[in-house]
Amino acid sequence: MKMKELRQLSLDELSEKEKELKKELFDLRFQRASGKLENSGRFGQVRKEIARVKTIEREKK
Repeated sequence: MKMKELRQLSLDELSEKEKELKKELFDLRFQRASGKLENSGRFGQVRKEIARVKTIEREKK
């Protein structure tokens, strides 16, 4: 998601998005540990998205 799209979300929606991204990151770590990870570049993408969501949450508070 882009910053513009994230800014349009409410605080509750941002919290939910953060939870989803953290679950996805956990799943990616699990796949990497089991040797079934196909797209290792997704790690960086998910971590950056989490940072974006947290930044917007702080701006709104």
